[in-house]
Amino acid sequence: MTLFEPSPRAEEYRQKLLAFMDTYVYPNEAVYDQQMRESANPHATPDILIELKAKAKAEGLWNLFHPYAEWGPGLSNLEYAHLAEIMGRVGWAPEVFNCNAPDTGNIEVLTLFGTDEHKQRYLKPLLDGEIASAFAMTEPAVASSDATNIELQMVRDGDEYVLNGRKWFASNAVRPDCKVLIVMGKTDPTAPTHRQQSMMVVPTDAEGLTILRNLPVFGYVDRESHGELVFENVRVPATDVLKGEGEGFAIAQARLGPGRIHHCMRTIGMAERALELMCRRAAARSTFGQPLADRANIQDWIAEARIDIEMVRLLTLKAAYMMDTVGNKAAATEIAAIKVAAPNMALKIIDRAIQVHGGAGVTDDFPLAMAYAHLRTLRLADGPDEVHKRAIARRELRSYREAGTVPETVAGVSDDALSARY
Repeated sequence: MTLFEPSPRAEEYRQKLLAFMDTYVYPNEAVYDQQMRESANPHATPDILIELKAKAKAEGLWNLFHPYAEWGPGLSNLEYAHLAEIMGRVGWAPEVFNCNAPDTGNIEVLTLFGTDEHKQRYLKPLLDGEIASAFAMTEPAVASSDATNIELQMVRDGDEYVLNGRKWFASNAVRPDCKVLIVMGKTDPTAPTHRQQSMMVVPTDAEGLTILRNLPVFGYVDRESHGELVFENVRVPATDVLKGEGEGFAIAQARLGPGRIHHCMRTIGMAERALELMCRRAAARSTFGQPLADRANIQDWIAEARIDIEMVRLLTLKAAYMMDTVGNKAAATEIAAIKVAAPNMALKIIDRAIQVHGGAGVTDDFPLAMAYAHLRTLRLADGPDEVHKRAIARRELRSYREAGTVPETVAGVSDDALSARY
């Protein structure tokens, strides 16, 4: 077995997952789309998804992401990476297995930092797939690529905090089954830069909280939603502060490492799906008396797609391996690298697949147009490309700077100033 091949345990899950996708998910893509078109609420959960979630849970394909065996199979990052790629081939498939963002990240935060009350009231229903959750970090009035910019106020008032401010791109927030937010705000503007922020658990029915609107992405109204939220004197008990005041930035970093690798593996799955669709279309269509598949430029696209997918997959598996063996901090460069590489790679392949499909490629008859919109958004989610590239460059330059060959002004701000869009 080579270094990055699935372990026997992961391979067993991989085979079960492949069979489930073939038997239940792919055949029901059209059913899902039809039920969503007929739904009175564009953010409601369609019946087919509820049905498939029950089947997945019954077959033990549930909470596959969770690192603790108490709640799932307890797979490592490397083991789970192979499964996340398969789920990523269909945009809504991760939720079938209770492995969808942002719930996965919120589940990990509540597992690590939640109180017993949080775990009973929110964590257990999330693990059972009964409710949804949102992560409220990004704000419309500041550059949220730097999380230290956030302005939502969290002011202590006796045994409570009073929250005032605005958030947006809080995925899941508009869903009717979204019952809880994890909110990042500023508790002490006078503290050191990375100790000013805290995270709190806020129910979606809290007095003073208004879910203002959903934000379409490239014109698509996603079922998961991207909510804009207004907090007007929202009172939160001090017991709902996660980990402690001033720990918000540290929690964000703990949450985002695994989230980024999950995104990247799912992205590779979508790139594989796009390549498959491109090959099928090229083999089935002819122009000017010749199959598209015989055209040199199409063959170049197909070859380049395979090369690019394999390179990004290996880099992503390396990042997962490092997270498991030396920890997220030591794997920071690799995590940042895949977060840049995976969406850009997939977007190029999807764009070419759209071109091969002609006009059909930009319609909803194929999953390509929607996938492009989602993955273009991913270049901003969990930190934009530029922030990750900046962090990688700073780490590369550090040894030269320490040797006195690079001006200290190159340093900029802390490496930890990576933030999230969701």
